Amino acid sequence: MATAQAFALRGAKVALGDLDGNLAAERAAELGEGHVGLGVDVGDSDSFRNFLGEAEQRLGPVDTLVNNAGVMLLGPLDEETDESTETTVRVNLIGVINGTKIAMSTMKARGRGRIVNIASQAGKTGFPGGATYSATKFGVVGLCEAARNELVGTGVGITCVMPGPVRTDLAEGIGNARGVRWLSPYEVGEGIARAVEEGDPEVWLPPITRWLQPPTSLLSAPLRDRLMKAFGADRVLSGAVDESARSEYEERFLG
Repeated sequence: MATAQAFALRGAKVALGDLDGNLAAERAAELGEGHVGLGVDVGDSDSFRNFLGEAEQRLGPVDTLVNNAGVMLLGPLDEETDESTETTVRVNLIGVINGTKIAMSTMKARGRGRIVNIASQAGKTGFPGGATYSATKFGVVGLCEAARNELVGTGVGITCVMPGPVRTDLAEGIGNARGVRWLSPYEVGEGIARAVEEGDPEVWLPPITRWLQPPTSLLSAPLRDRLMKAFGADRVLSGAVDESARSEYEERFLG
């Protein structure tokens, strides 16, 4: 919602999509007149195509698509249910692929547009307890890099957003790593809107984290693992998780 507000404040007409179409419509109404909320299942390409088609019918050409749907279902990989695996991959990766493919074709035909894909800093570092989540975010980062180069010269751009932990329901009950600052949804929304205005291919939030990742990637795997342990990052999605705080969130997706 914070991202939608950031765009609306800049004068954009916003089409919100959610699996719950009624909820999307309610949130769109909170933005004021001229915005719409529609139902969409991002993991279903026909549903995504229909969502974008209706958004264009009601608001005009989609100049920016923000692929923001995501779930984070935690636990040791060998204890993860097939339902949890399939839900995470379907929403976090297939959903982003669907939206990117569909938007690429329509935007290329017009010669303009920007696709914003929300990855995570878990798309650069795998976190124990969130193996499938990390895998999907690594996939989103790779998708952005490949599609960005496919789009050279078309007038269409890709922005990959890699936030740290954000205070939303998705991160409810996860642990803290030393030296890591939590982000507000407002900061993320503003960061995304500015990136679209400036045409940035990558956005790291907080911005300083952009400069921490490259030197870390040069270390050997054992050294990276020791560094993760030293800062407590190995427990953020596993040992330090408040299971009771996460249970309500995860039940919404798995029942």
